[in-house]
Amino acid sequence: MSTAETLIAEAARADVDGWGFGHLAGRATEERPPWGYAVLLADAVATAGVAIDLDTGGGEVLGQCPRLAAQQHVTESWPPNAAQARALLGPRGVVVHETAPGAPIPLADGAADLVTSRHPVRPDWPEIARVLGPGGRYLAQHVGPSSAFELIEHFVGPTTAQQRRGRHPDDEVAAAQAAGLEILDLRTARLRMEFSDVGAVVWILRKCVWWVPDFEVDRYRDRLLAMDAMIRREGSFVAHSTRHLIRARRR
Repeated sequence: MSTAETLIAEAARADVDGWGFGHLAGRATEERPPWGYAVLLADAVATAGVAIDLDTGGGEVLGQCPRLAAQQHVTESWPPNAAQARALLGPRGVVVHETAPGAPIPLADGAADLVTSRHPVRPDWPEIARVLGPGGRYLAQHVGPSSAFELIEHFVGPTTAQQRRGRHPDDEVAAAQAAGLEILDLRTARLRMEFSDVGAVVWILRKCVWWVPDFEVDRYRDRLLAMDAMIRREGSFVAHSTRHLIRARRR
């Protein structure tokens, strides 16, 4: 293995645009939820009339679908990701909306029969309900509570019970129902994450900026070096993520 400083420096320069994780191949792993979201998404969009994929990243997940909705839209607020989505999905006739964070969904009331999202930043349930017509469906895989908190706490220290409660599926179900959605299916999973070198940790913290919002290599160099020593001693750093699948219908 390269020295800690070499691994850190390389990861600090690496590209983190888009929503692919190929950079971590052979360096980090994460279990996948048992329900197979990509297959569920492909089945859903293939039969949809008007669909919109929220927070699509670079369009990597939607782009795997063999057939898209008759009118397929996506939203993305990070400009480099939106550019990648236009390059990947534009040739397939997808309308890419580059939106501001927290902006309304760019569709008229009741215009969609399907809304999808893989790991939305913050699901806006009233907006989702607004753009769905009666009987319209929502299909999404959400990040759950306490995801990667072992990793986060290595850098920021102990978290609060309130922080660990964030993104809880019970809270999201209640909010979805209050907005006028009927929950059809809810599944949860706790998944093992494993990092085999400190460079992989630097890269993921640069990509998932909400984990340690003030992350900079120089600010956290001592903690990075401590993690490097831990990985060399124990073989890897282990954390856990949680995910939940939500299927809902507009009443």
